[in-house]
Amino acid sequence: MLRNRKIVVGITGGIAAYKMPELIRMMVKKEARVKVVMTGNARQFVTPVTLQTVSDNPVYTDTFQMVSRREIDHIALAEWADIMIIAPATANVVGKIASGIADDLLTTAVTAVKAPVLLCPAMNTNMYTNPVIGLNLKKLSSLGYHIMEAPSGSLACKTEGPGRLPPLEDILEEIETIFTKKDLQGVRVLVTAGPTREALDPVRFITNHSSGKMGYAIAAMARRRGGDVTLVSGPTSIPAPQRVRMVKIETALQMHRAVMDNLSEADVVVKAAAVSDYRPVRFSSSKIKKEADTLCLDLEKNPDIISEIGKKKGNKIVVGFAMETDNLIENAKKKMCAKRMDLIVANNLSEAGSGFQYDTNIVTLIDRSGAIEKLPMMEKIDVADAILDRVSALLQKK
Repeated sequence: MLRNRKIVVGITGGIAAYKMPELIRMMVKKEARVKVVMTGNARQFVTPVTLQTVSDNPVYTDTFQMVSRREIDHIALAEWADIMIIAPATANVVGKIASGIADDLLTTAVTAVKAPVLLCPAMNTNMYTNPVIGLNLKKLSSLGYHIMEAPSGSLACKTEGPGRLPPLEDILEEIETIFTKKDLQGVRVLVTAGPTREALDPVRFITNHSSGKMGYAIAAMARRRGGDVTLVSGPTSIPAPQRVRMVKIETALQMHRAVMDNLSEADVVVKAAAVSDYRPVRFSSSKIKKEADTLCLDLEKNPDIISEIGKKKGNKIVVGFAMETDNLIENAKKKMCAKRMDLIVANNLSEAGSGFQYDTNIVTLIDRSGAIEKLPMMEKIDVADAILDRVSALLQKK
């Protein structure tokens, strides 16, 4: 999503400036092109040499510096940028931008830029909660600036409260969101993800290899595209996507209940979870001792959640997954028709780079018209984008 995007990073004189080399490194790793503008005070916290090294571009500091004989820095930067980010955005720079003051290279470039501007405030708690700062941020938001909220925590000034720089991963996610089309604006999307666990005793449980990465990618991308997203998730080690309503469960019965509780409100359901087909008939309240050479377990079927969704779907768009090792297309088509899905995402677990645990996936999309589209190996966030392209097209036909 950030490949070849032209990002101007503005750094001001706040202690959080020391985090900016890492943010720029993360952008460059995603193949973005980055140029840095510093205020004079920012140079007290991080050096231009460091920023030039990580960005692989000259660092801009002087309002009257010329890029060439025909280009003035603040105009050239403003015209070059696909987006401008100011992090940390101090109280001083927020106030100047809100008042239209352009008295250094950064504020002059912001005044001239036509691309989106993202402000990441970071300052002392008392400053951040000052009504004047709040009014300035509200004004800038009303003018179309993108504003991230400063989270609470321990600050460098030894106080505790709001005013921290948002986590770098969250800043990157916000940039990705700004660049993403908003074709799911107002669409309510219900996503399931991860494995379920069926307890045998206080120590052991039955589960599968699902990491939840595919479902979380779909939830994150649906939110980027403007969707109102609810994510029902089994146990995973993945951080919750930003601004997504999370419902955490463990068992298949809990997932069934959570899905049914949220189904009536959904316009789109994407069933990416790997739900246990069976659960133990009995739970042992004490640890099962290792005594015999063999152990027999009595299992009973769990509810078929996607079948129930299909029966109650109405006008909803329903997307399911088929993970197979044999007869991929044939089995996926049967599952789609039997369970009244609109689209099924089929992956062959025997293909390297596909399925559980990987950051990539290789999938084939099959819809009820019979159209079959095999996608190449892609990052799971890009697979999610492709799936949601099909969902968006189906919504437009409704």
